[in-house]
Amino acid sequence: MLDLYNIAELFLGCKLGEDCTMAWHNELGKYGEEKVNRYLLDMGYTVLERNWKIGHKELDFVCLDGEMLVVVEVKTRENDKVSLFELLDFKKKRNLQLAGAAYLTQKNIHREIRFDLVLVSGAEMRIEYIKEVIDLF
Repeated sequence: MLDLYNIAELFLGCKLGEDCTMAWHNELGKYGEEKVNRYLLDMGYTVLERNWKIGHKELDFVCLDGEMLVVVEVKTRENDKVSLFELLDFKKKRNLQLAGAAYLTQKNIHREIRFDLVLVSGAEMRIEYIKEVIDLF
């Protein structure tokens, strides 16, 4: 499990001249996903899948919110000034919908599905939860 010490150590190494842009980005993303996992459980969601893949498409979380099947996309950013349109462009939304449909088919699930977004941002790793994000725009 990642912790703030490991992230700080990686961050300091990067700032000291190491070429670790992708490593920093990946570790930050993992830390954000772990924080979201705890957040979803605290909200009472049942996490069915994490990082479920089909081909090149991936669903970060597949959960149950009561009877509703929820796909949760996680975006972790250092900067807290991020536009939703940048995070979920047409292609990303379409891929989420296709992967969600594939999940329902592969698991033989017949229920409504909702697509939510969790943005984890800033130095304090603030969580912003946006329900029904694909229906918003």
